[in-house]
Amino acid sequence: MKKSWKVKDIVAILASLLFVGALIIFSYLILPVSHDNVWKEIEIPEGSSFSKVVTILSDEGIIKNRFAFHVLGRVTKTDRSMKAGFYNLNSSMSPLEIHDRLRKGMIVEYSIMIPEGSGMSSIRRKLADVELVDDDSWQLATDSAFLESLNIRSPSLEGYLYPDTYKFAKGADPRHIFSIMVQRMRDQFDETLMARARELEMTENEVLTLASIIEKEAIYDSERPLISAVYHNRLKKGMKLQADPTVLYGVKKRWKRIRYRDLRRVTPYNTYQINGLPPGPIASPGIQSIKAALYPADTDYLFFVAMNNGKHFFSTTGEEHAEAVDLYQRNGYNKARNGKSKIN
Repeated sequence: MKKSWKVKDIVAILASLLFVGALIIFSYLILPVSHDNVWKEIEIPEGSSFSKVVTILSDEGIIKNRFAFHVLGRVTKTDRSMKAGFYNLNSSMSPLEIHDRLRKGMIVEYSIMIPEGSGMSSIRRKLADVELVDDDSWQLATDSAFLESLNIRSPSLEGYLYPDTYKFAKGADPRHIFSIMVQRMRDQFDETLMARARELEMTENEVLTLASIIEKEAIYDSERPLISAVYHNRLKKGMKLQADPTVLYGVKKRWKRIRYRDLRRVTPYNTYQINGLPPGPIASPGIQSIKAALYPADTDYLFFVAMNNGKHFFSTTGEEHAEAVDLYQRNGYNKARNGKSKIN
């Protein structure tokens, strides 16, 4: 007599098949492709679908069973979003471990520290050392269309790349990198400070330019507002700024110390020769220098001279300044031999 199948028998068989299938899928998820312990840097391009990611991992020999990985992505909803970038993966990792790295977006990143007062050449080296920029992409730093897109009214990105510590993904678009650094500056140079700039009738570029000179002059925060006051006072009186750091910036071949001939060299940045501020910043100022440029000390100082201990002596008259220069520079550390400004 033929045995009839009952519903519960069919359910039991289906349940068994599902259980076996789940075990098979699970085994594919916990067992690595190999035990060779070979690391590979896998790139997940921007905009890749999860299917594309699975194909890349399979082609690179990182996973064995595409279906099992698809199921895992669907269950965890990882298939809905995937962070693009470079991932360090190993064929001896289980697919679960690989998936976990992908889910957390554990891409290869570089930590870039930009100190206050850094110039473009220094920033370029740091980014180029980890291949975040090359000769072609660095041209963006002076590209007028790119600068316009960032609302920058300056000859280059100099002074607009805020000094801070950044984490950039390997393969990141240089446009994205520069945009982040400029935005970091504007997060600090916020609307409150911009309102103060408008009160002083200064543009963003003028504030950053003055702040960059202060940054290159000052070592101690307490002196930044005093140095700022000297420059503000000289600008009001129509006097040349005569800031040594601007002279060095305008000289293509940089020397350790300023020479007398450099002071006479006519460049857009030589404030011994031009009136007012140079056309743009000469370095990346920190927030203390930006604030100092906006809030100078209430003083009549017009001169300062380095005292060779990191500090400066400030004077109101030319006679006082001459005496200070004689006092602090008498041992040969004169204007042509010292890296700090001696305004006269």
